[in-house]
Amino acid sequence: MRLRAIVVLTVALALSVMFNPSRSSAANKGTSKINDSIEVLDQIMSIPERGIPPALLRNAKGIAIIPGVIKAGFIIGGKHGTGIVVVRENGAWSNPAFVSITGGSVGWQIGAESTDVILVFKSRKGVNSLLKSKFTLGADAAVAAGPVGRQAEAATDVQLKAEIYSYSRSRGLFAGISLEGASLQIDDEADDAFYGKDGLRAREVFTDKALRAPAVVKKLKEVLARYTR
Repeated sequence: MRLRAIVVLTVALALSVMFNPSRSSAANKGTSKINDSIEVLDQIMSIPERGIPPALLRNAKGIAIIPGVIKAGFIIGGKHGTGIVVVRENGAWSNPAFVSITGGSVGWQIGAESTDVILVFKSRKGVNSLLKSKFTLGADAAVAAGPVGRQAEAATDVQLKAEIYSYSRSRGLFAGISLEGASLQIDDEADDAFYGKDGLRAREVFTDKALRAPAVVKKLKEVLARYTR
């Protein structure tokens, strides 16, 4: 009887996992988001003359990639999207944490549009602001439309006053974009689901070397290393 009870309990637990796929589906969604982010970075950096200046990437303290930010509205518009963010410590890129970006604007054209967004964190201050549960670009950290292309390196102020530089790609065009007032927020639930550990915080994701990560994270780090060395 005891053995039977154990078998029944084991089967019940297995079925509960099979028919409660919320965490599993969320983890798969996270993997897809990372793959989308890798694709965005690859496509943008494939044309150096129109991409993020290599010098800016080499000195970056963090990078956020947010594929498919949806902009929509009539005169008064809004934008929302989800993506990933990584930080660099001692020359090595961290595991990604998941983020969402939300903001509003006035004066957009009628309709909706999907835009890929990249944020390059130039300073530790910008990275530290990111570790808050939520912060506003331009208020908690200075943000500016980033320079584009190799030629921009010579023309750009060496000091680069802003802490964060922002870029967008829409309809094949890539350029700096103003994101003043947009809110960037760490998605703790997405982190929990992706890494299979409850109660994770962004700082732990970034610094815990023992944190087990899916294979796609290694691929992401390899791509980041290629473009930032």
